[in-house]
Amino acid sequence: MRLAILATTALLAMTSYALGGGGAPVPEKAEGVPPSGRPTAVLNQADCERVWRKSKDALSGHIVNFELVDKSGDGKISKSEFKRGCNKGWVQKHAALPSNSGGGQTPRKPMQ
Repeated sequence: MRLAILATTALLAMTSYALGGGGAPVPEKAEGVPPSGRPTAVLNQADCERVWRKSKDALSGHIVNFELVDKSGDGKISKSEFKRGCNKGWVQKHAALPSNSGGGQTPRKPMQ
């Protein structure tokens, strides 16, 4: 009787292992969307400089996620933080409309 139980258990274990397979293959590159912060297209150096030279009050409309860009957490964006954010795609070329304008985060004429 013990031998029958042992054989049945072994057969069930082997069947489960065989049907389970090795799992899904590992993708060659990352799939899906970029990490949080909704990064946009990475700007070239000239566009980054153009955006930086605008009024400092207007910068926040270009930044996709302020907390990701403001690494120091002081509530201000330094030039080095801005350049890093530009390189990561956290700065957009066209300023977003303020939320009270009915435009949300979408520029009036987005690039296509």
